[in-house]
Amino acid sequence: MRGLTFLVLTAVAGIGLTASAPKAEAQVAVEIGVAPECPYGYYDTAPYGCAAYGYYGPQWFTGGVFIGAGPWFHGADNFQGRVNNRFHPDNGYKGHMPERGEKAAPGNRLDKVAHFKGNEMRDGRGHAGGKRG
Repeated sequence: MRGLTFLVLTAVAGIGLTASAPKAEAQVAVEIGVAPECPYGYYDTAPYGCAAYGYYGPQWFTGGVFIGAGPWFHGADNFQGRVNNRFHPDNGYKGHMPERGEKAAPGNRLDKVAHFKGNEMRDGRGHAGGKRG
């Protein structure tokens, strides 16, 4: 009888400890922040550095304002725009890279980039595809 009493008390104590254990709740937070202020747009992959003039084609700008890329993209769901990926540092570009907050050079139009030669289609969310040319 003593063994049975001990077993019952142990079980009750175990249940009591389990019931009073604090429950952990997982929380996931994603903070994007504000889009970088870049004169010719920013690349669509982290760390979202300012893009060089000539990387984006004119369809990426509405009224002289960049429509965004990556987490700040605010174009149409089916948007496809041309980029010239030779102006991307991952492809060896070593030319001028504007700083955040820098103003566009007066002669650099956004609605019609002189001699723009897009070689890749992008969707604004970091995905390449479509025809080249």
